[in-house]
Formats: sequence, structure tokens, C-alpha cells
Amino acid sequence: MKPDELTELFRRLGARNPADWARSQLDEDLPQLARFLFLREAWKLVVADDGAGWIRDRINDVSSNPGGEIGPALQRLLSAGAAESDLTAVVRAMQWRLLFGLCRLLDDPGSLEEEARGVAWRLFQIDEDERPTVVMGGLYESILEMDPTGREMRPV
Repeated sequence: MKPDELTELFRRLGARNPADWARSQLDEDLPQLARFLFLREAWKLVVADDGAGWIRDRINDVSSNPGGEIGPALQRLLSAGAAESDLTAVVRAMQWRLLFGLCRLLDDPGSLEEEARGVAWRLFQIDEDERPTVVMGGLYESILEMDPTGREMRPV
């Protein structure tokens, strides 16, 4: 793909710095399009900071399913005077920390037990036959710049 075509694709997909993503892919031979799309989709799993609809959704989802205790817990916190914006800030920050940790874990298995030395994992881009083609490493390095708010998880 030509540089201007790739830049335009990144722009259409919502990249804040489309030329930088395209240049990095072409000049450094990194799978930046795959990295960008993975991180964009991963951020969709983090609660948005533009409202507390997620709180009402959880409170209204009364169930005995795994995680079902969140609704009553949120209701108790609100009844005790917690602000929805504070709950959103706490949950959002913790979800970002988990996302960062998981992406870091993909590059480094950490301190496994001695018996498990040599065990490792990676995230790969795959071809149409589901064969790995290229490692998508260093995802944790781009997590903050992919924050949909553009604030890189910094306070307002």
C-alpha cells in the first residue's frame, strides 16, 4: 500500500496521528495497522468517561451470573454518597491498568516458576489460513495514545 493510501486508511479508522502510524508501518516494517485495530477494539472494553450509563446498566442487570454482585455494590456506593463520576474514574483507571498489564504480559511472561521457564506467548497477526505472519509486540507502548478521550488517562 502506498504511504498516502495507508495514511488515509488510518485516518478513516480514527487514528489521531495517521501519518505517524503509516510511516512507522512502512519505514520500520511494524504491523501498525493490526496493532492499531487491536488496541482500538481493546479500548472499547473500557468504560467511557463521558457518562455513567454503564452504572445504570449494571444496577439494572440483576443476576446470579458471574460478576452479578456489581449491581448491588454500585447501588450501595451510590446510596452512600459516591459520585457516578468518581466510580467511573476508578473503574476506568483499573480497566486501563489491566489492559496495560495484559499487553505487557504478551511480551514478557514475567516471573514464572522455575519449572515453567521457557514458556512464553505472543499475539500474532495471521493470514487467511490462520497461520501466524508477524508478531504484534510492544502493544503496551501504544495504549495511552489510543485512549479514546485523547487525554492518555490523565485527569480532566
